Amino acid sequence: MRDTLPGVRRVIRSRGLWCVLSAAVLAAVAVLVVRSRRRPAGAPPETASPAGAPPEPESPVTQWPPAPILGTPTEKDADRYAAKPSVLDRPSRLFPPRQPLDGATRRRLTRWAVAGLALVVLAGGVQALESAVFSGGTEEATVAETEQGGSAVFVGTGGRQEPVPDYASSPDHASVPDHASVPDYASSPDADCRPQKAAPRVRKIDAKVSRAVNRQWRRIEAWLKKNAPRSHRTLGRPAKARAIAAAEAELGVRFPDDLRASLLRHDGTTFVAETWGFGFLGHWNMSVREIRENWWQLCEIDGEDMGGDPREEWWDGRMLPVGADGSGDHLVVDTVRRDVGDTDHEGSMSFAPGGVRIRSYYALLKATADALEQGGSIGYWRPRAAGGELEWDVR
Repeated sequence: MRDTLPGVRRVIRSRGLWCVLSAAVLAAVAVLVVRSRRRPAGAPPETASPAGAPPEPESPVTQWPPAPILGTPTEKDADRYAAKPSVLDRPSRLFPPRQPLDGATRRRLTRWAVAGLALVVLAGGVQALESAVFSGGTEEATVAETEQGGSAVFVGTGGRQEPVPDYASSPDHASVPDHASVPDYASSPDADCRPQKAAPRVRKIDAKVSRAVNRQWRRIEAWLKKNAPRSHRTLGRPAKARAIAAAEAELGVRFPDDLRASLLRHDGTTFVAETWGFGFLGHWNMSVREIRENWWQLCEIDGEDMGGDPREEWWDGRMLPVGADGSGDHLVVDTVRRDVGDTDHEGSMSFAPGGVRIRSYYALLKATADALEQGGSIGYWRPRAAGGELEWDVR
């Protein structure tokens, strides 16, 4: 069989050779160190004096000064300055003092220490050598989908190109199935579009949320009354808390508190002759009844779960349609993340309406009030008054 990996085999042989050479060098260094520290077992011979040489006279020992300058200490002075027993000395009293090691034992311990150090150095050298030799061969690489001369190439991070082995022609490798044999992911019914029956339950809204939502609505109402009175007249009456609770029980989802507080102030819009109903980002606001009806219609159109991210599908039952533009597009609220998005009738859902992220329904109210009062915009949507009505232009 043809050898398809000659380069790898050459690297493996060079690795063994380098390991052997490194081991030999380190072993030679260890032997030299041990031999240099070895000493003869016997004591060095004493140098004898020359024959007939007279013995050296002993030098007289004298004390100077004859008496200590500070005086001779008495027994009381010696007791006073004697070393006191310490707590740290107690453990040493439990063990009798040992005799120092003889020369032969010390030499054996030295040899073992040198041998152990040589082994550590040898292991470290082998590891460093292996990293230096094989680090270049483990670069991350990708298989290019292009062809050069009819054969695929293997492109590494270093820019090298090597031919890819033809595994399909080798009997040792099974053929790779084509794309036609790979099954597609099967869709399943969207469980969010099939809610379980539950009894309606009115939930209390946090007072801070209600005050914040009403404050933004007062800003919007004041601007509409002054600049777009016709749109102001389309604001709906307050919704009933029991109607919202019934919708939650029917759809199997919980309306976010800021959305419920907004519906309790204006239940969508009322249609006046020749006047577009008030809403956000080119949509009119839906009432609780319209939210329920449109939710069921959207689930009938797309009640399948494709197994991916629900926010990337055309529709998912956990969303709430809160606005419509009359052409099949809707403004939605994700009941899980509570941010605002929009759906496109051509088959896409986005959570950056106008090209910006809106993290909650309250944030949509505040952004609208700011844009109305300051003449600003929300992404590429710009509100303006024209003929007593509110219009949303695309910048």
